[in-house]
Amino acid sequence: MMRKVSRKMFDHKQLSRDRTLVLSVIALTATIFFFFGNISLQSSSANTRETSGELHVRIAEGQIMSTVIKQPLRSMQEEIKKVDRSEHRSSVIPPFNLTVEERIEWFRKKVPEFEILKSNNLTKEFHGRVLEFFNKECDVQFFMTWISPAESFGRREFLALESVFKVHPHGCLLILSGELDSVQGYRILKPLLDREFKVAAVTPDLSFLFESTPAETWFEEMKSGNKDPGEIPLPQNLSNLIRLAVLYKYGGIYLDTDFVVLKSFADLRNSIGAQSIDVSRSWTRLNNAVLVFDMNHPLLLKFIEEFAATFDGNKWGHNGPYLVSRIVQKVAERPGYNLTILPPMAFYPVSWNRIGGFFRKPENKVESRWVNAKLLQLSGGETYGIHLWNKQSSKFSIEEGSVMGRLISDHCVICEYKYSS
Repeated sequence: MMRKVSRKMFDHKQLSRDRTLVLSVIALTATIFFFFGNISLQSSSANTRETSGELHVRIAEGQIMSTVIKQPLRSMQEEIKKVDRSEHRSSVIPPFNLTVEERIEWFRKKVPEFEILKSNNLTKEFHGRVLEFFNKECDVQFFMTWISPAESFGRREFLALESVFKVHPHGCLLILSGELDSVQGYRILKPLLDREFKVAAVTPDLSFLFESTPAETWFEEMKSGNKDPGEIPLPQNLSNLIRLAVLYKYGGIYLDTDFVVLKSFADLRNSIGAQSIDVSRSWTRLNNAVLVFDMNHPLLLKFIEEFAATFDGNKWGHNGPYLVSRIVQKVAERPGYNLTILPPMAFYPVSWNRIGGFFRKPENKVESRWVNAKLLQLSGGETYGIHLWNKQSSKFSIEEGSVMGRLISDHCVICEYKYSS
């Protein structure tokens, strides 16, 4: 009996060893297969990357994401292009601590690298494309500018677009931007286009925009590299001039991309907003984040003239908010300018140093009452929208239940924003 049991135990041990040997061989074979298979996959992946740029364009044109909230995967070529573009942009930012003469010399060498100064087939089509776009039935015509890379046009900027069409479903919005006038830009705007909102991005022709204005000579001198661009990146200052010129040529409403529309602009004409007032309720500073003007308005020509005559690329705000403040102060008592100056509640109901409070969710009953009171104040009829002071507020996330969180819930058209907790 013991012999049978021992024999069975021996057979079992032998079988176990045999199984172990077989499993080891299988494992070794699998490892070798995986190793060489992985090399093959890597090689295949490398080959795919070589052609992924062409493939990506086809996908982008045919299968564009339905919302900008969910970012599509980028091909390797897109990533490389993004890095190259970032490096290129930094290469056209003037070095600090240069003398005026040194900076002009630097700029003269860099002029060919400034895309915004170049003319091409798209810029030549600018005027025709603008006329064709506004040939549609537009209750109101809006303009924005975008001088940064298309990939930096994020969720918050898209919310600004949504708010325009929430309040003006039959309005038209034209974005002056070479970066968004592209396949990638089309992908960004497609969720709005799919809902039949009238929005487009066009590459501006700056020579045409500034032609027959006081800025024409200034721009030609700048393109020739004979003027000091200043320490502030030139495209930022050009944005201040572009908004003035496009309104002078076509008329309409200019909005910054960090402005959320709350109320219809249809009843506004030739208006600018005060950023601050004194105790007597007289304005102390105006801002150019929102401009409403008829075509060929004489005040716009004054603004352009001041820009060209006093341009200073070293002082932030000098060619923008401070410029419009200087000129309006000069012409305030003169007849023929037909201008309405709106109080801060119209466009700037919160100052730049307090904007953070609009992004935070209430933590207690006192804060909840404050949020409700602010929302009631903003819906009172005096406020057309809110300038978000993106330079300050970009570091804040929109928290659910905050003033901004509740506002965008009521003023979105796609409404797929993801809040922070």
